[in-house]
Amino acid sequence: MTAGRAKHNRRVLQIFLVTVPFFALIAAGYAAARGGLLPLAAIPGLNAFVLYFALPCMLFRFGARAPIGQLLDGGVALVWCLSALIVVGATVALSRSGRIGWNDASFGALVAAFPNTGFMGVPLLVAILGAPAASTTIITMAFDMVVTSSLCIALSRLDGADGHGAAKALRQALRGIVQNPMPWSILLGVLASATRFTLPGPIERTVAMLAEAASPVALFTIGAVLARSAMLAREHRASAAVAQALGSAAGSPPPQAALAEVLPVVAIKLVAHPLLVWLLARGVAALGLPISGPALVALVLAAALPSASNVSMLAERFGADNGRIARIILWTTVLAFFTFPLAAALAPRL
Repeated sequence: MTAGRAKHNRRVLQIFLVTVPFFALIAAGYAAARGGLLPLAAIPGLNAFVLYFALPCMLFRFGARAPIGQLLDGGVALVWCLSALIVVGATVALSRSGRIGWNDASFGALVAAFPNTGFMGVPLLVAILGAPAASTTIITMAFDMVVTSSLCIALSRLDGADGHGAAKALRQALRGIVQNPMPWSILLGVLASATRFTLPGPIERTVAMLAEAASPVALFTIGAVLARSAMLAREHRASAAVAQALGSAAGSPPPQAALAEVLPVVAIKLVAHPLLVWLLARGVAALGLPISGPALVALVLAAALPSASNVSMLAERFGADNGRIARIILWTTVLAFFTFPLAAALAPRL
């Protein structure tokens, strides 16, 4: 028993040492933005570099190098689909109250079901599990970008007086998917894998250089985005409070989301989501659609990741309580520093 516990502790420490640099880069981005070293106006440029250049190249390379069978794993897709739908439905049902309507509840559900697989998950899981983990992670990311996001955006419009709001929001979501380069890079990687296509030498080296820049810049950008969200929310509340004190018609400052509106969603993301994925994978396997051990571990760890940082921008665009969403993302990112290594140590033994 003592030897087994010591071995487990060593594994936790080893995984912790792998994850520390990833979270350290996030902390560096947060500190740079909060300290003024990185101007807030520069953050959209970092985001654009990651979104339109570095990450698409990284995803294309992982997809092109993965066996086509791993990229079209029906068992992985089914488990992730079921888990996302359950998490979205449960979070909306638990969140809706007098203050939280469909709009805020839907984006809370999105931030509970959509892990940070793009900016953080792919490089982190590959560092822990090896290159085959990229295939499973890419499947989850493609589903969340296309299905989960569209579903939650459509649900967010149900506060409107008629059904046209949801249809319009769904069209906007689909337009955003078409304009997002990451799904296209995944699709091109799948096609390259299926046809065994290879890029010419100079182009391959250029793509490789951009792909290698994706992980550090993306992690640094996560921290900067979280800092900017916190700073802008604080400035907005301060200006609204001043306006109220001066008797302005601007009204009272928007209330800050209470911990009771934040921590349940954090718990769903970091605890309930990975447990649900594991249970569904076992159930699907019992029904005759087996999932390999490495794929199961990658699925559980993808679900154990913190929330996707880009949900904050989506919430702001659709008029949701961005302060609440930003706090959920921040809490999941901070707590995942401790919970993710534990999940990574436990997952192979489940």
